[in-house]
Amino acid sequence: MDIGALVAHIVHDRAVRLVATARLREPVLLKLVANEDLDALAEIEGATSGRLRAEQVGTDSLDRREFVFGVPHAKFINAAFSYWTPRALNRFNGPGRGAWYAAFTSETCTHEVAFHMERELANVDDFHATIDYAEVFASFIGDFVDVRRVTPRPDFLDPRPDRSYLPGNQFANSVRAAGHYGIVYPSVRHAGGTCLVALVPHAVQAVAQGRVIRMCWTGKPGPVVSVIQSG
Repeated sequence: MDIGALVAHIVHDRAVRLVATARLREPVLLKLVANEDLDALAEIEGATSGRLRAEQVGTDSLDRREFVFGVPHAKFINAAFSYWTPRALNRFNGPGRGAWYAAFTSETCTHEVAFHMERELANVDDFHATIDYAEVFASFIGDFVDVRRVTPRPDFLDPRPDRSYLPGNQFANSVRAAGHYGIVYPSVRHAGGTCLVALVPHAVQAVAQGRVIRMCWTGKPGPVVSVIQSG
């Protein structure tokens, strides 16, 4: 695939990411919602200590000089790149380097998040769960590799993780090595939706909080989604 032919200058100011609030104490969450104290959201990612270590010495796949400093909510941006799934791949990142995954709409984001949560519920054979998520918006301006119109559909967009995540990581490494900010791609979990992954911290700009959304599973796949706190 010719990456250069797919580079597009992307300007998008409301890409949304859903971050689970389960690891926040209730008083912290109330302060977060009231004051948009997004630095506290780094604790949600379980990455505060990992972020501090990564900012000081880097990781196996992330140079400490790549992190951002002196911008609003830099700690939260850096936390997203300091946290990854141990011993497992995500679509465009693996152990040693995180990424900022987002979607162009909250509806697409809920479909993506629900898929991953339901994999975990299936693993324990119990589809009963209630999880609250904070919407986190960010702006993106720069050169991204846009694969929305690539045919035939690339292997890394296969809906089966065991067939797509390894080629996805290989593709992401090539995109990053070429100096591009990330990838814009069609949602695999929401027909017609668009997702974006930022592969470098400085691509994430103007972070702001939106609503708090509750996703409730009551014994079967397909959560009931409701808004419990307006933005």
